[in-house]
Amino acid sequence: MAIKFQYNKTSLQDLNKQLKVRVRALPTIKNKESALRMEVKKAKDKAMILDKQIEESINTYSSMSRLWSEFDKGLVEVEDVDLSIKKIAGVRIPILNEVKFRIGEYSLFTSPAWYSEGVLIIKNLATIGIEREVSVRTMHLLDHARRKTTQKVNLYEKVQIPGYEEAIMKIKRFMEDEENLSKSAQKIVKTRQTMEAAL
Repeated sequence: MAIKFQYNKTSLQDLNKQLKVRVRALPTIKNKESALRMEVKKAKDKAMILDKQIEESINTYSSMSRLWSEFDKGLVEVEDVDLSIKKIAGVRIPILNEVKFRIGEYSLFTSPAWYSEGVLIIKNLATIGIEREVSVRTMHLLDHARRKTTQKVNLYEKVQIPGYEEAIMKIKRFMEDEENLSKSAQKIVKTRQTMEAAL
């Protein structure tokens, strides 16, 4: 990235300001990146734990597979998922508060005896599944923010800060050269004047 500048004091002051802003912001951005990296790992670990819970629950109830064919599939429905928003390192992520279910009516006398337990099993599996989806969504949001923050860190560290430093150095050299030329020209003029005065 080529930084545009002019060879004068105003441009030099502007570049110094821009450099200071980036140098001051860099540690904060690096801290944000490391915090996001940790949060992504936490969300990923949580999603993996919930995956295992779902798998274990399904394996536990697989022995009842013949009974599930008798179960009324419309008996348990997810009515509402109550989410709230939390900010982590400036990123808004969803937090699962509660899953509300609508339970259809069934007769305790004519329905199989295990229906009540079946309703609890379905509610438990659905809650774990929804919680996993929220964790995965959180992980994606945080990972996206982390990638953008990493790009910004790299932009500052590898492109902008060295670019501003190089531009400042060029302006200073140019101004020093100009000053030296001016002094040399003054010496030449003075020497000529002295020689002319001597004649």
